[in-house]
Amino acid sequence: MSYIAIDNLSLSFGDNKVLKDISLTIEKGELVTLLGPSGCGKSTLLRVFAGLEVFQEGQVFLDGEEISNVPSKNRNVGMVFQSYALFPNMTVYENIAFGLTIKKFSKSEIKQKVIAALQLVNLEDKADFYPDQLSGGQQQRVSLARSLVTEPKVLLLDEPLSALDAKIRKQLQIDIRDLQKKLGITMIFVTHDQEEAMILSDRVFVMSEGNIVQQASPAELYAQPKNNFVASFIGNYNIILADELKQLDRTFSPKSGSNKYAIRSETIHLEPIKGENVLHFQGILKEYTVLGSTIRCYFNAGAINLTVDLLNSEINIGELEGTSELYINKENIIAIDE
Repeated sequence: MSYIAIDNLSLSFGDNKVLKDISLTIEKGELVTLLGPSGCGKSTLLRVFAGLEVFQEGQVFLDGEEISNVPSKNRNVGMVFQSYALFPNMTVYENIAFGLTIKKFSKSEIKQKVIAALQLVNLEDKADFYPDQLSGGQQQRVSLARSLVTEPKVLLLDEPLSALDAKIRKQLQIDIRDLQKKLGITMIFVTHDQEEAMILSDRVFVMSEGNIVQQASPAELYAQPKNNFVASFIGNYNIILADELKQLDRTFSPKSGSNKYAIRSETIHLEPIKGENVLHFQGILKEYTVLGSTIRCYFNAGAINLTVDLLNSEINIGELEGTSELYINKENIIAIDE
């Protein structure tokens, strides 16, 4: 049996069905992300696993034991929230030690474990500081250390980085992933940020309207979105109908039963592609945006609008005035569900 299993779980708040027959499995030592827009049910599902929400149908298992009716305090599950929830009148050391004190560890055990946790999050020199003397990133490290010091079976993280600025957030994404690999701990991470999910995860569960619509590795999810929602949410995909593709190039042959296709913006080229399996058509540049190393170009190809991402170092925008030749390898044209 998988380390974590959720079987046919449904939860409603009154007439509002928030989670709809959810089933998933997670292996020990995995870091998985629940990804989706606001209101899709991802944080509610996390809270169910933590024992903070009551559900009407289904079962929850951890390490071979059903925990559906086990109180939250007895599940040995750690949780990190968006708000750091640190005690302002306690030092960093005291905040991290709090859970161990409640569990009546000896002072020597507490000291040993807290020092080890401080080292894990690189805050050894901040032990005597108070939360208001720390940056947001440092406070979130303290929150992580406080959750890890009790050695939970699973660590749950509910959008813990969303309040941080971009630079600190990117560094903490790397730190959390490194920490997870070092400890081998199972983590479930919630975010609405697609890039964050890709950076952190072994697997991503994409959620929409209380359902898991696709689960896959980041690479598979990006390259093979299952349906229109995933393609639109995960990457900068162009969503095009079969008839529109045939208008671009009469050599395009739709797959049986497929009417909608997704094309990643970086797979459209301005230079000819070798081989016979290539879609070739013309487009007119309407506008562009410089995104650092990438230039995002917006082309019109007949009545179709296309987004094309080009490396800044490989293109001179001034040369794109008028009509350009565009090329797509047909292997990069992905059939998707509605």
